Amino acid sequence: MRNAFMDELITSARARDNIVLIIGDLGYSVIEPFADEFPDRFFNAGIAEQNMMGMAAGMASEGMQVFTYSIGNFPTWRCAEQIRNDVDYHNLPVTNVVVGGGVTYGSLGYSHHAIQDYALMRSLPNMTIAAPGDPIEVRACMKLILKNKKPFYLRMRKGGEKEVHQDMPELIEEGILVKQCKGSKQIVISTGGDLNKTISWCDENLKDKSDIYSFPIWGAKNIDYITKILKKYDTIITYEDHLDIGGFGSWVGEICVENGLNKKLTTLSLTQEICGVVASQETLHNISRIK
Repeated sequence: MRNAFMDELITSARARDNIVLIIGDLGYSVIEPFADEFPDRFFNAGIAEQNMMGMAAGMASEGMQVFTYSIGNFPTWRCAEQIRNDVDYHNLPVTNVVVGGGVTYGSLGYSHHAIQDYALMRSLPNMTIAAPGDPIEVRACMKLILKNKKPFYLRMRKGGEKEVHQDMPELIEEGILVKQCKGSKQIVISTGGDLNKTISWCDENLKDKSDIYSFPIWGAKNIDYITKILKKYDTIITYEDHLDIGGFGSWVGEICVENGLNKKLTTLSLTQEICGVVASQETLHNISRIK
């Protein structure tokens, strides 16, 4: 995922001289190609996420499209005030790119767990969440982001995710049908880096009884489209690597309530038992409901 992001960023930076990358003193082995080719548009803000976000907002206000890059929890909660006040409320073209979504960095300690970030980001009125499920979705998300001068939160896994799609989705903001079972009245919706796990879970537990969708782009902006999809089904299952409070499943549940959709909803997500626990990603997933 990280390499797909960097490929798209460099390709765009060659065509547009207003693209900037700011890192929080990490990303080495991934960011070097951009830094080497565009040294005047690459900045290391150091371990100072508040300053990094302030720099990004300032540059964006002067016509740059800025991408910040760090580990999941650091450029979200540590600089939430700057994201809200400087970037989101001014509707600036800053994309907050994070790696290590969920508990990818589980064994490094709960300071590295990004398990409440969706809840924070989706509370911001101008923010759109981009949570791709494979490298192809990363590229599609980047193409959408680069066309829109507004705030985005691009959340990726650490790396090594297998490609699910063969072709680039055209309308990624309207959801992607991954698998369809004729006559199914049950839908499983995945967001984020667990798309492969979602498919495996469905194969093991649901056999050929459920349609599977990926929603890498979500938030208030595409409520109408997902509502049309949800109306077709009786049972909805969501799958995500985020806490069960405030995440993607909560968003889907709110849509059902607000639109009077009487559906059976199950959220497969991380549970609060893992908060404050230091362990491997696999162990943390086993502690929680998500497998």
